[in-house]
Amino acid sequence: MKIFFRHFFIALVPLVCGVGAGWGFAFTLAYTHSTCGRLVGPVFAPKCHWIQLEYQIMWMMAGTAFGCIVAAVLGSWLELRRRRVVQTADPNQGGAS
Repeated sequence: MKIFFRHFFIALVPLVCGVGAGWGFAFTLAYTHSTCGRLVGPVFAPKCHWIQLEYQIMWMMAGTAFGCIVAAVLGSWLELRRRRVVQTADPNQGGAS
């Protein structure tokens, strides 16, 4: 069960990073009060809204890519650490017969 939770949380890292980056971008826009109507006026506000959504999607993809790199490094580090523990626990296994 311990291995399942380890893999589950490592697989969850890219999702959390991607959603966090997307929400961070959206909340940054909300708290800076840079709405599309103020930026470009009421005529082009709908187009600006879609461009902001595209930027939010790009931030989510970048966050997910960063999360994948973090998950790969974390997973390989945990695997190497586990192998070292297993090897030091039984050093004479697999020796000459």
